[in-house]
Order: sequence, then C-alpha cells, then structure tokens
Amino acid sequence: MSTTATPIVVGVDGTPASDRALRWAMDEAVVRRCPLHVVNAWNYEPMVDWREHAVQQAEAESEALIGEAVRAASAGRAELPEIVQRSLRGYAAEVLEKASEDAALLVVASHTGHRMRQIVLGSTSMHVVRHAHSPVVVIPVTDRESAEVAR
Repeated sequence: MSTTATPIVVGVDGTPASDRALRWAMDEAVVRRCPLHVVNAWNYEPMVDWREHAVQQAEAESEALIGEAVRAASAGRAELPEIVQRSLRGYAAEVLEKASEDAALLVVASHTGHRMRQIVLGSTSMHVVRHAHSPVVVIPVTDRESAEVAR
C-alpha cells in the first residue's frame, strides 16, 4: 500500500455499530487501495475523573479498544489495507472533524442513544455530517442495536 494515498478515516467507540462502520471502511479501503486510519477519541476531565494516572489509563484504554476492534474486523480477511491506529485526546465530534481534513472519506456509525439525548446533547455523526472536510458515510444502527440500547 502506498502511504501517500489519501486515507479513509473511521471513528470507533467499541459499539456494535462502530464495529460495522470499521468493517465497511476496511472493505472500502481495500477497494480504493488506500490506507485506513482507525480513530478513537478519548477525554480526561480532571475534575470528574479521580483515578490515579487517569490520563495514561484513558489513553491506554483507547489504544486497547482500537486494537481489539481492528483485530476483530481483520479476522478471516484475505486482504487488508494499510491500517494506522490513532488514539486522539478530545471530544469525538471535534477529533473526527479535524481528522477529516486530510481524508478521502470519513466513516462513522449513527447515534445509538435515546432520542432525547440526541436532541439535548447532539451527536457525533450529526456534527461531522455538518462540519467534516471530506465526504461522510454514516452507517445506520440496526433494529437489534436500537433494541439493545432501549433496554
């Protein structure tokens, strides 16, 4: 794979919907013969998070989440794109918006939260659709995923 090709960026957060977004993005990167940047945004709020070494732990958990998602999505594939794992500090919407600046495509999963949460807090997918610097693909949640969240 050429490292000069414009990458596809995919946001992952450990949900089944983001796992499906990763698999879709991986397939697309193989077809386009471009690198795939797998991004997880993490944040540390010192006034909320009182754990010892919280910043390092939050970053390590993010890196582990990405690694596991990539391992699961890669299993059984005959061909893989060049994969760059990026654990980035910040709010997901802002991190993905920034990551889209140098991307051929940004792939995210749609919001799986309660409708009121979407209205009050907004959603990452809604934000990047409005503000990304590249085309955006939003992978919808399945009926099963919606039912799991509702429980």
